[in-house]
Amino acid sequence: MVRRKQIYEGKAKILFEGPEPGTIVQYFKDDATAFNNQKKGTITGKGVLNNRITEYLFQKLGEIGVPTHFIRRLNMREQLVREVEIIPIEVVIRNIAAGSISKRFAIPEGTQLPRSIVEYYYKNDALGDPLVSEEHVTAFGWATIQELDEILSLSLRVNDYLSGLFLGIGLKLVDFKLEFGRVQHENGEVQIILADEISPDNCRLWDTKTNEKMDKDRFRRDMGGVEEAYQEVARRLGIMPEGGPRDMPGPATMQ
Repeated sequence: MVRRKQIYEGKAKILFEGPEPGTIVQYFKDDATAFNNQKKGTITGKGVLNNRITEYLFQKLGEIGVPTHFIRRLNMREQLVREVEIIPIEVVIRNIAAGSISKRFAIPEGTQLPRSIVEYYYKNDALGDPLVSEEHVTAFGWATIQELDEILSLSLRVNDYLSGLFLGIGLKLVDFKLEFGRVQHENGEVQIILADEISPDNCRLWDTKTNEKMDKDRFRRDMGGVEEAYQEVARRLGIMPEGGPRDMPGPATMQ
C-alpha cells in the first residue's frame, strides 16, 4: 500500500498530499460527529456514498459554471481536488426552518422561510463555530467585502440549482452548508471556488411527500436507519455503487 503524507484530519475526511503540485487527495471516512463533536459514531459505508454524491453534485455544479476544487474521483473513498486556501467561514443556506434557527427564533420545524436565508459561522471547533455577521468576517480579515459578495452570489446559485435538482428526485433541500477557498492562478489572479463536500452530512434533505429525514439528523437524533437514508439519496441520484457501499481500508500514512 502506498504511504502518503497526511496533511490534515477532520471529523469526516483526511487530506493527503496529492500526486502533483497544487493537488490534494481527499479521503472520506465513515466517522460521524454531531453537536460540535460531542456525539461520535460510525455510519457504515458513509464515506463511499459521500464520495460519490459529492463527485456527482460538484460535476453538475461545474456544468453550470460554479467553480469547484473537484478534479476527479480516484476510487471508492478518495477524490483528487485542487489545493486551496480555505476561508474560515461556513456558509449556511436555509430554505425551511430546522435545527438551530428553529430553536433561536421559536419557529416550528418545517416552516417555509419567507426567502432563503444565508448565515455565516466562524470555523473554530474550540469556540463551537459561532454565528457571525458580515461585519465580523470583513473586520477580522477572514474575507474581503468583494470575496464575501462572490461567496454570497455563488451560494445562492448553488442553492437555486440544487433545490431544483433534489426536488426532481422527491427531496426538499431544507438547508445546507458550504465552504469556499482561494486559488491563485499563474497570472496572479485569486479566485474563490467551492470546496469541501456536499452530501447528506452537510445537507438536510426531506422526502417531499412524507417529510422523512434523509440526512445526518437521523444520527443526531438517534432515529435509526442512517445508512439506509444515505443509500436512498444515492439511489435517487442514480449513483448507488453497484452491490452497495462496500468497505475499503484507509490508506497507510506518514506524518
